[in-house]
Parts: sequence; structure tokens; C-alpha cells
Amino acid sequence: MPELEARYNIAPGQANPIIHATAAGYQLGLFQWGLVPHWLKEPKTQYSTINAKVETVADKPFYRDAFRQRRCLVPADGYYEWRKTGDGKQPYYIHQGGELFAFAGLWETWAGDGAEPFESYTIITGPAAEAVADLHPRMPLALPERVWSAWLDPATSRAECQTLLEAPITAWHHHPISTRVNNPRNDSPDLVQPQGAPGGE
Repeated sequence: MPELEARYNIAPGQANPIIHATAAGYQLGLFQWGLVPHWLKEPKTQYSTINAKVETVADKPFYRDAFRQRRCLVPADGYYEWRKTGDGKQPYYIHQGGELFAFAGLWETWAGDGAEPFESYTIITGPAAEAVADLHPRMPLALPERVWSAWLDPATSRAECQTLLEAPITAWHHHPISTRVNNPRNDSPDLVQPQGAPGGE
């Protein structure tokens, strides 16, 4: 198991923990955020690969192989979203009251000719739950614990996986936080503390 440290401002392109199925059972690994399909000739990433839309993830060529065979869970205890304001964008911390949860994701291994192999992942997004829809129309989909095993199991059918994604967690809390989170070099516990801005929980 990789050695983990607390993180408060994870950015695309960084290596982060995910849970995936292997022949030896479920494992925790550090994978790069931003999916790189195994069939690409060059390991180039695009910003859009950090997320995959639930509406098209099963069929879009960039994701469909991973959707069928390489699904993962991305553990977290919160994430950030930004609401547009007259002065720019106000960041918010969205959470489950301190409880750990897991986003639905997909993973891949890229191994080019003579290049060092590496693993990467993406997070599946869908329409925002009512509790956070005032912040943004979409959100990453977090699966309830009762379906984690089915989601990770490579034998779970495509149709069942699509059904699992139709019932994500919908109860969320959120509060405004400091704009210091806008700089990925800032990575400390104070980033999730409430700040004096309107429109909290």
C-alpha cells in the first residue's frame, strides 16, 4: 500500500489514491488524475480527461474500454466548486460532514514502446444534486457504499454499471471558503474552513 499524506488541494496531473480491482483483490494505488487511454501512441493528456460525462461515458471511444473493464473509486472527504459572483468566482467546500465517500471513476495503464508505464484515472460527472445545484449545474458522482463492490467488479455488466450511476449520493453540505484554494500551491487544512461569504449551507 502506498504511503499517503493528507491533501487539501489536489490538482489535475498529480498522482492521487484510487481503489481498483486486481487479480489479488481490491488495491489502493497512486494514479495520475487525467485519463490516458492505453491505445494512445503518445501519453498526451487533455484537461477534459479529468472528468467523463455520465451521459456518454459508456459509448465515447475515449472511455468505453475502461468503463467496461477498469472502473475505480476515488476516495475523498470533500471537494471544491466555484459559484459565479459579480466580483468573479467564490469557492465552496462540498462535503459529507467529515465522512469519507468515493467518486465513481475509470482507470487505465499506458505503456508505450520503450516508455515507462503509468496509470491514470478520470472521475465521472453528472447533473448536480439539488443540495449543490445553486453552485454549479454538474458535479462528480459519489456512489453509496452499498454498491462499491459491484462498481469495482470487472464482471458487472455495462447495463448494471449504468444503473449504479443513476443513484449517486444526493445529500451534501457546503460552505464558502478562502480564495487561497485557487492556487494549487496552497495545500493546508485551513483551506476547508468556512469564510464570511453569502450562500452557505
